[in-house]
Amino acid sequence: MTASAVVAFGALSALGEGPSALGNVPAGHRAPFAIARDRELAASGLTRPFCARVRVAPAADLPRAWDAPDRATVILSHALDACVRDLDAIMPDFRELRVGLALGTSSGGMRRFEEIFTDPAHSQKPKDEWIEGTYLGPVLAARRPCSFVRSALVLGACASSTLAIGLGCAWLEANSCDVVLAGGFDAVSVFVASGFEVLRASSADGKPDPFRVGRDGLALGEGAAVLALASADRVRERRLRAYGWVAGFGASCDAFHLTAPDRTGGGLARAATAAMREAGCTASDIDLVSAHATATEFNDASEACALATVLGEHRSRVVVHALKGSIGHTLGAAGALESLSALHAMCMETMPASAGDGAVLDGVRVLDVAEACPASITLKLSAAFGGANAALVLAKDAPAKSAHPKASRPVHVSRAVAVSRDAPHLEPSVLAARTGYAEDRISRADGLVRLALAAVVSLDELLAASGQPRVRGAGIIVGHGLATMDTNAVYQERIRALGAHRAEPRRFPYTTPNAAAGECAVAFGLTGPAFAVGGGPHGGLEALGVAADLVRAGVADRIVVVAADEAGVGSLRVAPETACGAVALMVAATKLAGELVQCAVHLEKNESLARPRGLPAMDAHRALLPLVAYEPRENGVAAAPPRELSVTTPWGSMAYARFSW
Repeated sequence: MTASAVVAFGALSALGEGPSALGNVPAGHRAPFAIARDRELAASGLTRPFCARVRVAPAADLPRAWDAPDRATVILSHALDACVRDLDAIMPDFRELRVGLALGTSSGGMRRFEEIFTDPAHSQKPKDEWIEGTYLGPVLAARRPCSFVRSALVLGACASSTLAIGLGCAWLEANSCDVVLAGGFDAVSVFVASGFEVLRASSADGKPDPFRVGRDGLALGEGAAVLALASADRVRERRLRAYGWVAGFGASCDAFHLTAPDRTGGGLARAATAAMREAGCTASDIDLVSAHATATEFNDASEACALATVLGEHRSRVVVHALKGSIGHTLGAAGALESLSALHAMCMETMPASAGDGAVLDGVRVLDVAEACPASITLKLSAAFGGANAALVLAKDAPAKSAHPKASRPVHVSRAVAVSRDAPHLEPSVLAARTGYAEDRISRADGLVRLALAAVVSLDELLAASGQPRVRGAGIIVGHGLATMDTNAVYQERIRALGAHRAEPRRFPYTTPNAAAGECAVAFGLTGPAFAVGGGPHGGLEALGVAADLVRAGVADRIVVVAADEAGVGSLRVAPETACGAVALMVAATKLAGELVQCAVHLEKNESLARPRGLPAMDAHRALLPLVAYEPRENGVAAAPPRELSVTTPWGSMAYARFSW
């Protein structure tokens, strides 16, 4: 991968805005700390009500269809506006270029969702206002400075913004964009805080101690960060200043468990190794590690094992930075904020301090106070529910061309398979027999996961019957319409009835849109990139396009694409015409049934900040149904596959795909 420059940014955390949000201090100082007891979480009945809130007022021109703008929208808007102002200063004509938008989130418009599904007054609002409570809602409501020729909403839980940055770099590498705005956002909600507490992942005193022996859990934080990325050629041509460079990207899946990490750190180590290989660097080149470092018992231990594998004898030399100890776990914003913090530290020529107390895990070098020491290369690590891992190599200066350049390559697709709500193989016992996956795990899962499992096993059987390699070892990208809206509604109803402290720990993991990708990865051994994308009827085409981008860039050789929609009570309250079903197909660098010539999601600008009007059917799988492999007709001729697919939405997005069969 040719390195991409960070030429502008906007950042917001509980510590402040801009560089102040990033937690870096001069040499000799301890790390800042912004986590506090939170009134909203305490009032909900949570026993560990700590988080790091941002202090920010909504812009006067944000839409006010509700009593107040959604908090996630406000946070995202501040970071996006700041990035655009910074970009305008050095590239005032950027709106005339091909601009991409890759944003990640873990909970999206969850706070608005809570209002819709809890407060009777809000539930009576017109249905076309309910889109603000979806994962895509804050992106639609935030001010968009221009039209985007590439757009993706990455739903990769806590690794979302790291994945979004990597995807943005792939777009630049493929010359699909001239500039990419990439990053992530999240606001703290009772819904999400309750889940981490009932999973016993929250800190008892609100003081996370990443990589410390006595750590007992995380504290949530709010934040957003958006990076403007540009190619090295554009930086040279325009003599642009750069805050730093993204020199390598890697992504993988543990394929081990939905919420617990692989204790060996093997999946995270594979993502890190891939990023370093792309950047053309080795362990001896790494000066700093920007760690995921949630301060939970097993995640930190697993990450320490990954560092031992990747850094080897250099582990005791390399400083490890854990920003979450200062600003909390900002979920979808974490990777982007931590990347900016690492770049800023390298510019300051300091090794950053990490907040926390107590003895440090053996072999991990964490600083209590910042040290004056120049650094040139940082390894950024992220991990998430579903076993998703992502890694970046960040460089202070423009690196030499990668030692392992990858030419853009053609992308091929298989014919697809479809699963309907009435399919008998959705029964746990039948699915267990077909997949070999434990029946009790399938029984515990929600309908969305079962649809995805049924679709993937059907695809696996189709590939085997046609003499193609089966799915094991591939990646998986799941495209969503309303994602986990139905599971979320059931989970939220229990909170409403019994209180946040009585939330269901077994159900909470299935409220993450990455759950279907994660369970399929475990069931089928899908060790490549594994995450979800989308939000609306273009979600299936969005997943197809993202998978193609990653295969074309050499991040993966094969990726399973699944579009799945449960269309239960929660979804139908929001979009009554949404249908249930799933579609799956394979995307690969080797020849299959046809070639995917082009696939992308466009998103128009919205200077007026008008709330999107009208909700169509929100099922992501519908757009991919024409790709399903039909049986030969009576005359022996099968239905011809389509040359083109497209979807448009009322809020200004359009997705399309073109094929050659």
